[in-house]
Amino acid sequence: MEKRISSGSRFEEMAAYSRAVVDDRHIHVSGTVGLDPVDKTMPEDAEAQTRNIFRIIEQVLAGEGATLAHVFRSRVFITEVAHLDAVVRVLGEKFRDYPPTNTTLVCGIPAPGAKVEIEVTALRPDA
Repeated sequence: MEKRISSGSRFEEMAAYSRAVVDDRHIHVSGTVGLDPVDKTMPEDAEAQTRNIFRIIEQVLAGEGATLAHVFRSRVFITEVAHLDAVVRVLGEKFRDYPPTNTTLVCGIPAPGAKVEIEVTALRPDA
């Protein structure tokens, strides 16, 4: 069984990717940037972007009956080492009680104004 989830983003359509793919055991959430889902603006600071990212990820997981407690793998991409403290502060809040594995890389992000991108993989609660 496989289910593909779309947020309706024009970028998903242009680049032919899914917001998430759910298989028999996992929920794979694509790299997510901190664009505000309501007003479609990109906050200036990395912490606000990271908080927006988690709102989006948590919404996707909730749609499958999962929470951040089900996440076992995270990948974090930041554009500058200077953003690390702000991002890690939010990661620490969100994953404190159930820390997943993590890889953090400094690299370019192809979304204008984005300083942070995060992707996660979670176990399905019913798997």
